[in-house]
Amino acid sequence: MAATTPHRHVLLLDLVEDADAIARYEAWHAAGAVPAAVVRSIRAADITAMDIYRRGTRLVMVMETGPRFDPAAKAAADRANPDVRAWETLMDGMQRPLGDAEPGVKWQATTRIFSLAEQPGETGDQP
Repeated sequence: MAATTPHRHVLLLDLVEDADAIARYEAWHAAGAVPAAVVRSIRAADITAMDIYRRGTRLVMVMETGPRFDPAAKAAADRANPDVRAWETLMDGMQRPLGDAEPGVKWQATTRIFSLAEQPGETGDQP
């Protein structure tokens, strides 16, 4: 069986402009603070890596997925999981969708516009 390359997703979301809410959000995302059921649901969806970065109120999620990842199936599983629903309700009080988000959609996908790997030349070439 041939190995498959993970697919990378980069998503954006904002936090509310409240220092206490931001501190709570970060505390909830510390190692070991995310409920085990939520972590299991992420891994069960074939999400193989996930990192969230923050700059001010902007969040950037970088996620790698395996070949079994299906966003619609993940969303359906989340809706059916009371632990994930409780987590999302808790997070809703600290998050705010981007201005151009469709109703009910929090994390917004980005479009890659540059890749070093696609640029001509050899690694380490100097101009």
